[in-house]
Amino acid sequence: MPAQSPVLVDLKFNPESVAKALKSFFADRGSINLADPATKGVDLSHVDYALLWKPDADLYRRAPNLKVIFSGGAGVDSLITAATPLDIPIVRFVDRSLTVRMSEWVVLQCLMHLRDVSGHFRHQRKRVWGRPAGLEARDVTVGVMGLGVLGLDAAAKLKIMGFDVIGWSRQKKQIEGMETFDAGELDAFLAKTDILVGLLPLTPETTGLYNASLFSKLRRNGALGKPVFINAGRGKSQIQADIVSAIETGILGGASLDVFEVEPLPADDPLWGLENVVITPHDAAVSEEYSLMRHVEEQIARFEGGEPLQYLVDRSLGY
Repeated sequence: MPAQSPVLVDLKFNPESVAKALKSFFADRGSINLADPATKGVDLSHVDYALLWKPDADLYRRAPNLKVIFSGGAGVDSLITAATPLDIPIVRFVDRSLTVRMSEWVVLQCLMHLRDVSGHFRHQRKRVWGRPAGLEARDVTVGVMGLGVLGLDAAAKLKIMGFDVIGWSRQKKQIEGMETFDAGELDAFLAKTDILVGLLPLTPETTGLYNASLFSKLRRNGALGKPVFINAGRGKSQIQADIVSAIETGILGGASLDVFEVEPLPADDPLWGLENVVITPHDAAVSEEYSLMRHVEEQIARFEGGEPLQYLVDRSLGY
């Protein structure tokens, strides 16, 4: 029986946590962790499988015989590039834990803006007994952009909290109990939205989508008074200068951002100093290494057992 191909790993995560997780996985075939200096220059021509997140530019030249690429995260934009061979299937990471944590973050941010937590923090620091926030979740419409696995789970949990939830996706989706909109109905969707939640993948169509023009179309007369923008999708889908301007001019009443055009967010970026803006360090749904590697093991077993791979990326769509 021929030797099994090791799994090539090129993840730009915490190197210690990746190395620790690898000790518990791929025991039957081994792995090659490119974060290990000992792998510099090692022959990769025999490798069939690669687990990647923002891979090195020369990886595909070094590993010319890959059969499957596994994404290290829910996003795949760093893998859909001119350098990636077109004939290699790409598998997205879909995991219960990642989905649950994303929904936790989205619900948390919506509740924080609903209950004006930033305002309460300001009053607390000034020792001011502020005005109570009187809104209920049902008074506010949350518009979720992106109705994939993450978006649908977040929408379901927002509904449990009592929010009125509507959804937008490029192509029309029929979802029981939720009003949905497609690409041609974007303006109508925005006009009904008090809190806009971005969970879209990065594609040419979504690059720079969240901009001044879009923010100006959000509902102005809703219960919150001013609309709120929440983004945990991809940083390059937003124009950060337009977010700053919209906050400063009152077009937006607040924002919660987990993703940015440049990460880490530079210390001199004006977003840091704005009131009613919550910044988190791209940790809304961090890929947990043990779940990720278990997912890769399961997909390799399917592939080698003659079953179809799950969660395949459609390159024409970009996700």
